Amino acid sequence: MAFPRSRFFTFLLFAVLVSPAISSRVSSFIKLPASLDESLSSSLESYCASWRLAVETDNAGKWTTVPSQCVSSLETYYNKGQFDKDYSVVAGYAYAYAKTIKLKGDGKDAWVFDIDETLLSNLEYYKAHGYGSEPYNSLAFNEWVLQGTAPGFSASLKLFTRLQNLGFTLILLTGRDEAQRSVTEKNLLDAGYSGWEYLLLRGHEDQGKAAAQYKSEQRSRMVKRGYRLHGNTGDQWSDLQGFSVADRSFKVPNPMYYIA
Repeated sequence: MAFPRSRFFTFLLFAVLVSPAISSRVSSFIKLPASLDESLSSSLESYCASWRLAVETDNAGKWTTVPSQCVSSLETYYNKGQFDKDYSVVAGYAYAYAKTIKLKGDGKDAWVFDIDETLLSNLEYYKAHGYGSEPYNSLAFNEWVLQGTAPGFSASLKLFTRLQNLGFTLILLTGRDEAQRSVTEKNLLDAGYSGWEYLLLRGHEDQGKAAAQYKSEQRSRMVKRGYRLHGNTGDQWSDLQGFSVADRSFKVPNPMYYIA
């Protein structure tokens, strides 16, 4: 009796499904999904990368601490070189823009720089405090500042020097207090920065002001003195926004904290 072709293929499929020897061979041609742990790890890394993008683009709104599940991701971001690459790209764009400006030669063509996380790196402090996952402690941070050991960023020092060579007047505008002037000046010099025109810090009358308001007022004073603010570089949007803003602003990366 002839065996119908349709039944033959049905039987063969059944044999493949039930036979361990045959099914093991078949499975070798099928790419199995990642293990549950690998899948979770990939999803978490993807989430943390997206979270970092959201905070850098100011889409996350006001936030207080880094999500605890993203601490490992930030550690990798800083220690494996991606942060340095990101900063260098921003600095490169800033310099390319600066070269297009025709300076008048009167000393009034200015560029504004923030200090913390823009010229000086406090990464060693934040490493010891969970990369920003711990609530901000002003006393502990001020103790760190007074040590005066924060290193500079290679990309910012290069940009700083290049702008000087082009003829820009450099204005440093920081949220640090006036009482920290001497240690800040020494720290900047030790890190390789020199030749700035102004170092603007919070005075008694500036205490309690939001960063955007304080920095806008300081920039406004510079404009009234005749300075043309062509560029501004900072790690916070509050360094760059408000009024009396520069013609162009350049936000450098900082996913460790937010200042309104």
